[in-house]
Amino acid sequence: MTWANPQWLWLLLLLVPIIGYQVWKFWTGKNPSLIFSDTSGLAGLPGNWRSYGVWVAPILQSLAFALVVLAIARPQYKNTTVERNAEGIDIVLTLDISTSMKAEDLKPNRLEAAKDVAENFINKRVSDRIGLVLFARKSFTMVPPTLDYELLKRLLKDVEMGTVEDGTAIGMGIATAVNRLKESEAKSKIIILLTDGQNNSGEIDPVTAADLAATYDIKIYTIGAGTRGTAPYPVKDPIFGNRYQNVKVDIDEEMLTKIANMTGGEYFRATDTERLKEIYAQIDKLEKTKIEEVIYTDYQDLYPRFLLPGILLLVLSLVSDRFVFRNAVE
Repeated sequence: MTWANPQWLWLLLLLVPIIGYQVWKFWTGKNPSLIFSDTSGLAGLPGNWRSYGVWVAPILQSLAFALVVLAIARPQYKNTTVERNAEGIDIVLTLDISTSMKAEDLKPNRLEAAKDVAENFINKRVSDRIGLVLFARKSFTMVPPTLDYELLKRLLKDVEMGTVEDGTAIGMGIATAVNRLKESEAKSKIIILLTDGQNNSGEIDPVTAADLAATYDIKIYTIGAGTRGTAPYPVKDPIFGNRYQNVKVDIDEEMLTKIANMTGGEYFRATDTERLKEIYAQIDKLEKTKIEEVIYTDYQDLYPRFLLPGILLLVLSLVSDRFVFRNAVE
């Protein structure tokens, strides 16, 4: 509920001096006309209910005044309808799940960091269809482009390494994502490809796959995940148990940059988890869905609900003051 003329509500402060005056008038009117030395003999006299009516008129008048002020302030119900027109973007998250993603230069490891940041990215999107493609030596579609973000996030959490044979088929990952987007009629189609290595398997070369993406007007943002130099990698030793060894980080940045440039996208290097978050935030800003809103607002006046009871109470106060409790007051 809102008020069309809220400034009139200040008049309610006048109730303080009005009520104060009524109280003062009552107490000053109690001064006795005759003084008795002992009133104990009058204690047993029956009372008259009309003697209590001295307060009825002032109370009714105060309530009537408050209700009339509220009516003048024009209380209203505000009903707002928002009509949205969104030009959605079709997005395919293409994620490397080769065993090298176990490296812990991103915390807790590359794969888990990529999953967490991707989930946060999904939470920020509106009216965009988002899909998920995974690749190692082979690639497959985990989730086709969908608006069911809860399903997408649930399946994203279940992503693990070892689902397919180990390897890094970047070209196959791109080709599978392109296959999911090529018939899309969305205004913008993008692939966000995250990998931590070099293409070493698959039947399709990454550059060839990128050329195919450009043919279908699909933009590719590439992300190289991994620190520079070496990264700690967990290994299971049958003698010493779990331990870490430093492995060389070898990302084909030249190829990833070429893929991005061919399709009008951009290449990013995520050397730690914070940088990965920044990259997804930057892509989120670059590929924003245009949303047009038309807002319709309907107001329903509620002042009759206050004005009519206020007038009724005012009439009742006059009747009680002039007729019902007149003798009691006098």
